Amino acid sequence: MVKEIDCPLNYTMNLIGTKWKPLILFHLLEGAMRSGMLQKKIPGISNKMFTQTVRELEKDGLLKRKVFPVVPPKVEYSLSKRGKSLETILRSLDKWGLEDGGA
Repeated sequence: MVKEIDCPLNYTMNLIGTKWKPLILFHLLEGAMRSGMLQKKIPGISNKMFTQTVRELEKDGLLKRKVFPVVPPKVEYSLSKRGKSLETILRSLDKWGLEDGGA
């Protein structure tokens, strides 16, 4: 039996296996987005959950956060190189959902 910490799938699921993380990452495949625009693309996510999720994704090196020194503050998110490496997985999940009747 493989130990939980040695399991690659467990590692991956710990990084992207919440309700919101794959959605945020998927929408950022389109390119960099301001926080308000990104949040609007994800119906049902609260401000608190959005903030918590993007912070976790940034901490894990999957997205980059750029703050512009303007008033009011402008924040833009984009995928890091590591985040972009998930594109095939995210697009496959989207395709599976479409084919399984989820759309």
